[in-house]
Amino acid sequence: MELVEINQVAQERINTNPHIRRLGLKRNLNFPNNRLSVLIYQKALKLPNIRAKSANIAQRIFLKNGWSNSWRNGIYDFHHFHSNTHECMAICMGSAHVILGGPNGRKIKLKQGDVIVLPAGVGHRCVYASPDFLCVGAYPQGKEYDMNSGDNADVKKIITKINKVPLPRKDPIFGTEGFLKMYWKK
Repeated sequence: MELVEINQVAQERINTNPHIRRLGLKRNLNFPNNRLSVLIYQKALKLPNIRAKSANIAQRIFLKNGWSNSWRNGIYDFHHFHSNTHECMAICMGSAHVILGGPNGRKIKLKQGDVIVLPAGVGHRCVYASPDFLCVGAYPQGKEYDMNSGDNADVKKIITKINKVPLPRKDPIFGTEGFLKMYWKK
């Protein structure tokens, strides 16, 4: 798909004035979390009720903004985090209840059109998903992600690794003029 066509899709499908929720999460047992806030862009995307089409739109918008290595699926039903990269997810269909921050963390509900941006180290787990749930995930500059389940006793070493993860060059939805640069600063 040509860049002009991607830009047109993005303009038609992005809500330029979403409600933004910021969640600060402190270390929780072996879940380091991050001093950067989790960002939830509520109703950021105007998506059709067609699985493949809504996922394609999300992936194109992410790709346009340098977030790739994308996948389509649900969210794992066990607590986990990535220590080497940030992650974003667009809810393409349905809804889900997710716990952020590790065991006994913050429970949130995500719905179609929402986009969540997770800083490296933030634990996340799906506790309920509607039968039609589908999300698309991606990583800045297509980074390969690692998988941590909070059973590592060397949390200090993991925190050092997390602190070395660079800030993304662009917001996954809004690009260089996005909200990410406003809320995430080293």
